Amino acid sequence: MEGRQRPQLEGHPDWMSRLPEELLDVPLWNLAIPGSHDSMSFCLDVSSPVLGSEPCFLRLTDRLVPCCTRRCVYRWATTQQSVLSDQCDLGIRFLDLRIARKPAGGSTMFFAHGIYTLITVKEALEELAAWLDAHPKEIVIISCSHFESLTDDDHACLVEFMMWLFGGKLCSSRETPTLRSCWSRGQQVIVSYDNQQMVLQHPELWTGIPYWYADSTDPKKVISYLEEQKRRGRPAGFYVTGLNLTEDAPYVLLHPFQSMRKMTMKALSLLLRWTDEQRPGPERGGVNIMCCDFVGVSQFCSLVIGLNDKLPVRACTLAPRPICRTPQMASTSDASQVATATQSSI
Repeated sequence: MEGRQRPQLEGHPDWMSRLPEELLDVPLWNLAIPGSHDSMSFCLDVSSPVLGSEPCFLRLTDRLVPCCTRRCVYRWATTQQSVLSDQCDLGIRFLDLRIARKPAGGSTMFFAHGIYTLITVKEALEELAAWLDAHPKEIVIISCSHFESLTDDDHACLVEFMMWLFGGKLCSSRETPTLRSCWSRGQQVIVSYDNQQMVLQHPELWTGIPYWYADSTDPKKVISYLEEQKRRGRPAGFYVTGLNLTEDAPYVLLHPFQSMRKMTMKALSLLLRWTDEQRPGPERGGVNIMCCDFVGVSQFCSLVIGLNDKLPVRACTLAPRPICRTPQMASTSDASQVATATQSSI
């Protein structure tokens, strides 16, 4: 990781604390928020096996020619190039974390996108916690999903670790988060957890956030899909507009010497022009979280943050609070009592 270049673009490490006074009471789902797609894919392990959830023929080629297959998957599955703290310094406030446990990796949890990562979940979340301590008025939304090979015990262990690590920084799903309300309570973290059983047990967790993605390698089709979704109306709460291109396994195998970075760079100008035309807010076409690949190679963060200048403040502050979950309260255990045991298995 030491050989990777740090982004040279303008950073926005404290952009939330610098928003105008009139935006401080706007629900966070009515702000424009930059996010990174597959946030941990900058540290994929080319020596790791292809995920068991990948198509059968890709797993077969991994068994027959692992060196070639994994390097090909690595080129296409790498969608970011910076550690989480660098992404947050750029202005990213939504992190797409796809969590997995290796088949023969014991109880340690990693991230995955096609193949597994080098950095563990514990290491990444501790880095994020340190960044939050240094930026007390910034709020980060963490989306935990996919959960490759996780057991019920793994889920319980992971949630307990986050409860212990973030503690009072967690924003409950029962609240309507605004910048002012979060600051008053010292809250900095919203955890979206794509496992309903865990969400029902922990009021600190939010349900999985809808993610609009076009499943296409063509940026024009991505924009067409997003425009159609906008015409149908936005979700009531948090949701993600995915600017990322998407390839499938046959496409990867047919283009073994190309990469997601090259394909993204060709499409970025068109995608960013479309981004600059958007408006946040509760209206039918209003955007909220916007995710992109390779967030450190363009002015993506600056563009999305700048969309908040278009915000119709009165309409946003009067918007009703969406129903995000139906909690069936179960008491959470005292995280401090299980901190040591939990940390050893993350």
